[in-house]
Amino acid sequence: MIEQPYLLFLGDAPDALAAKVAQGIRDWRPDAAIGQLRLPGCNADMGLPEMGVAEAAAAGAKTLVIGVANRGGVISPAWKTVLMEALDAGLDLAAGLHNLLRDEADLAGRAADLGRNLHDVRLPVGRFPIATGEKRPGKRLLPMGTDCSCGKMYTALAIEREMLARGMKASFRATGQTGILITGSGIPLDAVVADFMAGAVEQLSPAADEDHWDLIEGQGSLYHPSFSGVTMALVHGGQPDAMVLCHEPTREHMRGLPGRPLPSLEALRETAEHVARMVNPQARCIGVSVNTARMGEAEALDYLAATEKRLGLPTVDPFRQGAGRLVEALP
Repeated sequence: MIEQPYLLFLGDAPDALAAKVAQGIRDWRPDAAIGQLRLPGCNADMGLPEMGVAEAAAAGAKTLVIGVANRGGVISPAWKTVLMEALDAGLDLAAGLHNLLRDEADLAGRAADLGRNLHDVRLPVGRFPIATGEKRPGKRLLPMGTDCSCGKMYTALAIEREMLARGMKASFRATGQTGILITGSGIPLDAVVADFMAGAVEQLSPAADEDHWDLIEGQGSLYHPSFSGVTMALVHGGQPDAMVLCHEPTREHMRGLPGRPLPSLEALRETAEHVARMVNPQARCIGVSVNTARMGEAEALDYLAATEKRLGLPTVDPFRQGAGRLVEALP
């Protein structure tokens, strides 16, 4: 188990989206975040107390969590001094990067000498089967995005929270590093060997009661050239009964790909239903989740209303407004 509370390390994140791991913990497990540590030039801010390593340790922090999800998932040399200081101060380290903490000889050596733990949550544990595509009991929902990092995890978590509040059977199934750090379990799907990704999703969302919903954390986008493979594995392994279209309307281009525009929600709806019906003929999109964090209240409400009228689907910002209307639209 990863000991709490956390000191969230934002490093030199160039923008808020680059610190999405920290933001997810801050928004969904605020009691686990004791403070933040930023390097010069960091443009992300969780609104937590600014703390150095020694100050955080004195305040009771148990683990420094690398809250950055940079392109390629690498450990920057600029972070090493802070990471070493954390180990020396008695903190464990946790990260969800492709670049594993345990593969950094200096960090691994210092941790071993001091008896500290290195938690690499983006490291799949166990073996996964080849997907069969066979229908299994229970119901499943999968958020589908026009881009990566546009609100798919927040959508699934908000729906789970609403369903549980209504006394419904629901489980959030984490498939990425932030979701795993929030819930304490899951499978880092983009670190699974490609042939086994869909099978890993089948294993993550096993047979359940007919009235139980698994809210499977979405990843990437069918339209994103860099990350569409993991999205397709989620679709075919998850066999969703329902999908929610997720969109961030202020983006000028796909994340990390200047010059490549986002697809329309109409295009995503058509594509998502087409590929999902390969494994579940009843699959359909039941609503739209819009990340309006960068919009004012009036602008956001106008956008939501216009989108709902255009698509004929309930359209909300579930983090801002709650996910009630999405839950009510479930089949």
